[in-house]
Amino acid sequence: MAINRDSNVYTLSFAAVMVVLVGGFLAFVSMSLKPIQKANQTNEKMQNILQAIGIEETETVSRDEAGAIFNDYVKRRITIDYNGKILSDLGVADPINLQDKLDAFNIDIRKEYSKYIKPIMNANKGNDEKIKSELANNENIHFPLFICESNGNKYMVTSCSGKGLWDDIWGYIGFESDGKTISGAIFDHKGETPGLGSVITEDWFEQQFKSKSIDENGYAAIQVLKPGKNLGNHQVDGISGATFTGVGVDEMMGRSMEVYYNFVQSHPEILN
Repeated sequence: MAINRDSNVYTLSFAAVMVVLVGGFLAFVSMSLKPIQKANQTNEKMQNILQAIGIEETETVSRDEAGAIFNDYVKRRITIDYNGKILSDLGVADPINLQDKLDAFNIDIRKEYSKYIKPIMNANKGNDEKIKSELANNENIHFPLFICESNGNKYMVTSCSGKGLWDDIWGYIGFESDGKTISGAIFDHKGETPGLGSVITEDWFEQQFKSKSIDENGYAAIQVLKPGKNLGNHQVDGISGATFTGVGVDEMMGRSMEVYYNFVQSHPEILN
């Protein structure tokens, strides 16, 4: 019997077969690319950590180079909670196991911010003490830090995550061996406005943080000010036209760096 290619049944059947075939092909391609995508994400994270140290030899490391030299600089991967309790402490002899959720390298700060931190902040707007109390009591919030070494000097790389104008922003912040002076900063974003909020990834903005201090006879949060103001030792210029992104950088650093500052004050041996 001849097939009526002009019938609705034929058209619908043909469309259904094509959907199945194309869908199956796309699923196959997606699954095939997953290992490559995961490797790229891992290398990019290593690149960010290395660049945040703030030293010349890692400043321009590429994503592809990062994996090969990561352990040359990163000697310990430590995870702490909000109260400074050490939950995991791994060294170069401990390979990164992507199944180990407490390995500092595997902590997803963006996911934790969205799932645990942001709801607490939204529910307690204007009540800083309540926010700190609830953050301290939430066991799902972790703070990864990386102890790095170069030419006999030690550095600590920390991380932070928050919200810009449109979506997530995050960063890696390096510190000198005193645990107070910033040695380097690397920022990134998911969807800030091109030419405005997106500028947090540019060298001129990141370089401002270098040599700034989070200590002024006690913890002092880094402030992102409107451009053109006189700057102190824990203040940087914001970006014209990107006030909300600057506020986001200010907030996420202030909230996270206090935890790391308190940890170093209680554990000075970490950087000795």
